[in-house]
Amino acid sequence: MPRSKPLPAELDPSARQLLTRLRRLKDHGELTMRQLAAKTGYSARSWERYLGGTSLPPREAVEALARITGTDPVPLLALHEIAADTWDRRRAASPAHPRTEPPAPASASTLTHATDGPSGRPTEALTERPTEVPHARPTGPTPGRFPHLALVAGVAALAVALLAALLLLQRLDDDATPAAITAPPRSTAPSSPPSYTCRITRVEGRWSAGINQGRTTEIGYGDTGADVAEAQCLLRRAGISPGGIDGMFGPLTLRAVKTFQRRAGLTADGILGPHSWKALRG
Repeated sequence: MPRSKPLPAELDPSARQLLTRLRRLKDHGELTMRQLAAKTGYSARSWERYLGGTSLPPREAVEALARITGTDPVPLLALHEIAADTWDRRRAASPAHPRTEPPAPASASTLTHATDGPSGRPTEALTERPTEVPHARPTGPTPGRFPHLALVAGVAALAVALLAALLLLQRLDDDATPAAITAPPRSTAPSSPPSYTCRITRVEGRWSAGINQGRTTEIGYGDTGADVAEAQCLLRRAGISPGGIDGMFGPLTLRAVKTFQRRAGLTADGILGPHSWKALRG
């Protein structure tokens, strides 16, 4: 089918828009009618009718053309739904073609007897009478129907425009979704660190701050929790400030641990192991 062949003028706007898009997909894909038939399962004659505007393509044909051309079928199927509804209503509203009835045979009353001159024999002559032509029903829309059709066409065009706008917004939202996913997480209010209270007591001859139940877990720079808070309390008891009892093994706590280890004659590596714990609990 030549690309330049115009669509029928009586096509509904929604159907015209649908077929125009289908034609563009075919042309951009450089597909022939035979190729369309081979790839979609619909015959070449069917595609000629569909793209020529003489027959509305079925939903499956529209979806098949979108699939083989790599196009999103959702906008096309939305247009097809509107076009199909308008197409069916127009077919239902179009008046049937009037049937021409054969002329009635001449009745006996149309025959008159006449005298054939000298012979005197009566002859039958046809008396011409005006032929009654049955009133043909009007083929066009009845008066008052044009405003209705114009209103339907206007509503359909408005619906197509609104639907296209909604689909465009939906596509934009879909395109923006990955950015929303990869965006930094929402900042949440920082949770307040747990508070620790030093309760220095002597338990079985050993010092305890009452925080980690006497554990001697090895801890070092960057560790957090009750074991660090216990060590900070014991360092403060020993007269060395760890900076604060916050349960965080930071630079001040590291410096305090090394100072204590040097005083206790231990290796000043800043790691509280079993020997350092034993010296702290002294």
